[in-house]
Amino acid sequence: MHSRAAEYRILPGKLEDFLRAIHSLLPMLRQQAGFRALVILRTSAGDPPEAMSISVWDSLSDLKASEENMFLYQAISRLLEFCEGFPPIREYEVLISEFAAD
Repeated sequence: MHSRAAEYRILPGKLEDFLRAIHSLLPMLRQQAGFRALVILRTSAGDPPEAMSISVWDSLSDLKASEENMFLYQAISRLLEFCEGFPPIREYEVLISEFAAD
């Protein structure tokens, strides 16, 4: 498995808008081949707030396909309205993962 992490500095007063935008992207994200999970994290301190998105994919090729079919860039363009600048993005190989069942 592979993962993509992006770090966002959210504009003051825009956290709820940022979260609504992420929720609006979930149906498209679920349609992406190889998509496994999404986690959004927020720091407890900081002004402006900072958040990190971590998406998990079956393979590196699935992760890359979300870039090639423009999904990643469509998603980021929706979020940038509520953020300071373009987010740093990194790709990782998932070495261990364990999520509790709902």
